[in-house]
Amino acid sequence: MEMFEYAFMQRAFIVGVLLALIIPLIGVTVVLRRLSMLGDALSHTSLAGVAAGLLLNVNPVFGASVFCVGAAFGIEGIRRRFPRYAELSISVMLSAGVGLAGVLSGFTKNAANFNSFLFGSIVAISDAELYSVAAVSLLVLLASVLLYKELFSIALDERAARLSGVPVNVVSTIFTMLTAVTVAIAARTVGALIVSSMMVLPVACAMQLARSYRSTVWASIGFAELFTISGLVIAYYGGLKPGGTIVLMGVVCLIGILIVKSAVERRQAKKA
Repeated sequence: MEMFEYAFMQRAFIVGVLLALIIPLIGVTVVLRRLSMLGDALSHTSLAGVAAGLLLNVNPVFGASVFCVGAAFGIEGIRRRFPRYAELSISVMLSAGVGLAGVLSGFTKNAANFNSFLFGSIVAISDAELYSVAAVSLLVLLASVLLYKELFSIALDERAARLSGVPVNVVSTIFTMLTAVTVAIAARTVGALIVSSMMVLPVACAMQLARSYRSTVWASIGFAELFTISGLVIAYYGGLKPGGTIVLMGVVCLIGILIVKSAVERRQAKKA
């Protein structure tokens, strides 16, 4: 319990637990809509927003949020133009985000501040950033509860959801904005290059074990909390980067699940 004697570790755990609660809620819908690389595109675009914020002397997180929202709507617009090639929209926006981030970062005077967004700094969270994460978490939780059936329908079959009367455009707009803001906030804490992994890895682990949409959501949250808490503890005592450690915990867990599941299936096949 030594780590909890420090205020910065207390804030890190609170922020980590909150993000591990809301990122899988978004991740399940993203993965089921076959947009797993959405987090990558938005996180790289957030770096362009960070650089723009530093250049304009405004809050980098605000700049990242604005750019992420714009990129998210851009992806949604391109995806509707190419309904059979959803991944094309992500590739286009990812390229634009990387290009903008590369150009704008060359003009930033405070390179250290910009670089802190690459891998995050969850142990250097201020009280204001803690409150921001709490506010975004509350919004995502409310939206996930109130729009549970609609998100479920859209995730499984958007066309069928539209035919059944679900306001797909409205729900997609709300989901897109929440996704963009969540990525922007998480980029500051766990890192722009890591947040997409946090969005996909817990869901991938859950899909190997769960048998329904609801159980997948709950399992994803459980895995995300496990990765976050264990990653922070290991990072603290091992002197490692928290963001990278959290993601590696997810990778190790997924590999372990796949190995065990494969062994069980082989044993069952031999018995049959």
